[in-house]
Amino acid sequence: MRELDPALTPDAAGYEAVWQWSIDDPDAFWRAVWKFTDAIGDPGLRVLERGILGMRFAKWFPEARLNFAENLLRHSDNAEALVFWGEDRVKRRMSRAELRLEVARFAAALRALGVRPGDRIAAWLPNMPETIVAMLAAASIGAIFTSASPDFGVQGALDRFGQVAPKVLIGVDGYFYNGKTIDVLGKLAEVARQLPSVERVVVVPYVSSQPDLLSVVKAATWADFVAPFIATTHIEFTPLPFDQPLYIMYSSGTTGVPKCIVHGAGGTLLQHLKEHQLHGDVREGDRLFYFTTCGWMMWNWLVTGLASGATLLLFDGSPFALDGRILFDFAQAERMTHFGTSAKYIDALAKTGLVPRERYDLTPLRAMFSTGSPLSAEGFDFVYQAIKADLQLASISGGTDIVSCFVLGSPILPVWRGEIQCRGLGMAVDVFDDEGRPVRGVKGELVCTRPFPSMPLGFWNDDDGAKYRAAYFDRFPDIWCHGDFCEITEHDGLIIHGRSDATLNPGGVRIGTAEIYRQVERLPEILEALVIAQNWPPESLGDVRIVLFVRLRAGVALDEAMIARIKSTIREHTTPRHVPAKILAVDDIPRTKSGKLVELAVRNVVHGMPVKNVEALLNPEALDHFRNRPELATD
Repeated sequence: MRELDPALTPDAAGYEAVWQWSIDDPDAFWRAVWKFTDAIGDPGLRVLERGILGMRFAKWFPEARLNFAENLLRHSDNAEALVFWGEDRVKRRMSRAELRLEVARFAAALRALGVRPGDRIAAWLPNMPETIVAMLAAASIGAIFTSASPDFGVQGALDRFGQVAPKVLIGVDGYFYNGKTIDVLGKLAEVARQLPSVERVVVVPYVSSQPDLLSVVKAATWADFVAPFIATTHIEFTPLPFDQPLYIMYSSGTTGVPKCIVHGAGGTLLQHLKEHQLHGDVREGDRLFYFTTCGWMMWNWLVTGLASGATLLLFDGSPFALDGRILFDFAQAERMTHFGTSAKYIDALAKTGLVPRERYDLTPLRAMFSTGSPLSAEGFDFVYQAIKADLQLASISGGTDIVSCFVLGSPILPVWRGEIQCRGLGMAVDVFDDEGRPVRGVKGELVCTRPFPSMPLGFWNDDDGAKYRAAYFDRFPDIWCHGDFCEITEHDGLIIHGRSDATLNPGGVRIGTAEIYRQVERLPEILEALVIAQNWPPESLGDVRIVLFVRLRAGVALDEAMIARIKSTIREHTTPRHVPAKILAVDDIPRTKSGKLVELAVRNVVHGMPVKNVEALLNPEALDHFRNRPELATD
């Protein structure tokens, strides 16, 4: 890895010094990041204008002009830009030169349609090359790109796109998942019909070479849409302000209509360049993969890897296709250098019995990234024992809210079992107790005490900023409170114990859900688990009991012996307060499209309250397993 400052030693003490400098002198640090990463554009003279009204009014690089797409398309040679696998059905490659040609044609078609800076382009697409082409074409103009995966239902898509009134809707005829072909043209037709702002629907043929578009209003195939425009490498990159809106992204929406989070081009670019090159050691020619859909922020994070000269490895489908081998088939065949996935995938893979290091050549693999939920200590063990011993395992955490990370890895730091390696450079991350005091070695709220470039520009349709302020700044005045329950360790690493709003509080003691998951999921009989706090007794004023739901391996019964084993495992490795009052078996556990557990939705079901947006769930039918359980009406 190249050093940001050659005078600093690349070790733990050196990292701490660089981190401290990066938050103490943000002007110098972020200007150095711009220079170090060779970002294309004019940074101007000023780096940071601190808002007199508080952190959320800070303005970064107020004189800068840049274009996000120009930075990602800076390379135009014949090296590979994209490699795409659609499960085991489709394989495609695209060079950097070919990518630039495709972006140029699509941008020309958008301009001819009258697309201007600030217009919204919505993509309801799989993680495929056309999605990246559409985003880069939109960004070259200054239009705002927003995306969701095609496994959303009609209402889920409308809850998102309906709020932002897109001018263009890009969809697909279907997709492949776990060996099945899923047709979505009917859903696309219905969504298009209910979006009056849409002037053109562009359909990507994926599962069929000639989809029937008669039912889709204002529709044209991708090929027909770009046909009038000649292939050329020339793209008109509009120079835009640093805070030009680039993306609209959506909160999970499991407790109401999703929030529409607006992210700026400059902050997204610099933050991702920093994270890729300084924290992930992504270099030109590397082969970067993240298992993600276009409805998760990790897609946006992955795509920026083009700006560092990496080849993007794109996969769409089930990660457990071909008996769970598909992603490692991909890794070996394409000489993957960076493997990104979720903690839940690693946990599930460990229970399949697959030992990738025994059957795959993973020599090029240097780093593995994990996010979506906390990675257990046993997950670290599995990666190093079963996948590869000599790689950087970087558990990372941030979110859609900042389209990046607060805490993540570093190639110059040791990896401690069960810990995230470090706080991000330029990110003034701390942990506060309930009184707003910094704490170490104990659990508290993850906060960021100073502004950073990838803070959202705001929420769409939130003109006075009230929703934005309430989301992040109400808990501690002028301090970003992220909603994660965590602690800073003796190594200056971090452990995330779960979301603050899902934290358990039996007898007034705060317990993170991840603390229980770490113990329960180490048992081979348990495939996955979900834990909530149930109001108990029902008439009590605020007291709760812990209820654990488990999905068991086939053939395993939740008998008294199994319950006793679960309880003793939790008690032995945590405290008696962590032991659930009730343990119940379920056939399935609900999760979001990006694979995150939805404790709050289950808690609402258990308490007879509505779940406001089941369209946000991958498997909403799983909620029925938690409804009206007679075991939860008794001691």
